[in-house]
Amino acid sequence: MRSMTGFAERSFSGSGLQVRICLKSLNHRFFDWVYKGTPLGELENRLRVAAQQTLHRGRIEASVEVIFVEPSGWQVRLNDGLLGKILAAWNRACQRLGKSVPYSLDHLFTVPQLMKIERKKFSSSQADFLEQSFKQTMAAVVKQRQREGRHIASQVKKHLAAIGKSLQRIERLSRRQPSLLRQKVLERIEELNAKVSISPARLEEEVAFLSQRAGIAEEILRLRAHVDSFRKVVEEASGEPVGKRLDFLAQEIYREANTINSKSQDLAIIRESLAIKNEVESLRQHAQNLE
Repeated sequence: MRSMTGFAERSFSGSGLQVRICLKSLNHRFFDWVYKGTPLGELENRLRVAAQQTLHRGRIEASVEVIFVEPSGWQVRLNDGLLGKILAAWNRACQRLGKSVPYSLDHLFTVPQLMKIERKKFSSSQADFLEQSFKQTMAAVVKQRQREGRHIASQVKKHLAAIGKSLQRIERLSRRQPSLLRQKVLERIEELNAKVSISPARLEEEVAFLSQRAGIAEEILRLRAHVDSFRKVVEEASGEPVGKRLDFLAQEIYREANTINSKSQDLAIIRESLAIKNEVESLRQHAQNLE
């Protein structure tokens, strides 16, 4: 299991480039890509696809800063015609003034459309270098997510163990529900009219009817099945995203515990079902942090 949180920052040099890559992953229901840094054109899409193939869920914030070490990575475009006109006009002004007025390149660079400096497109080798550098940085993020995932798995197992103990107590307590219902029926009859008598057969029919309505055997079976499925997903080493599956199973466990809580006539069972619901809240929080 892997969490959805991780961070890594790495620097690389090669293919005439110096690259600094920063990757941060946060919780998100789906895969969400956010990029900032040096414009990469089509290469950015390659990096996004590589990230999505490895990091299936989460908000991925990627930053790539690229410096071209070699001058050949840049191209300078000078508007020669415009520059000639500017210099000619400058010389005429100096002649009229009768003195030479100095000017600098800084002044020329501020003239609109005189000069354009832009980097060339990435070569095939540079694009491959950037992609491999990105994947190395992403591998560091994956290790962090796996480490955090192992920690979450250990916490989840503790909550599952607590649910299992409560479930065992509920199963044991549920066996005494018919006798408790029988006692309640007798007490109710006595409250209504102490002189009214009821036959043993009629009493047993009433108890059986109430026991059927308040029966929680099916809920116990389903709850145990959901808990076993949850534990199996946590323990399996498939490497596939499990967060959504575990979140769904947690909802199902909560639903069965809630039904047991509403149907039971035993305060001890109600306390155990409330304890299970409390553990499930923790399970859901953990599941929502998992990929």
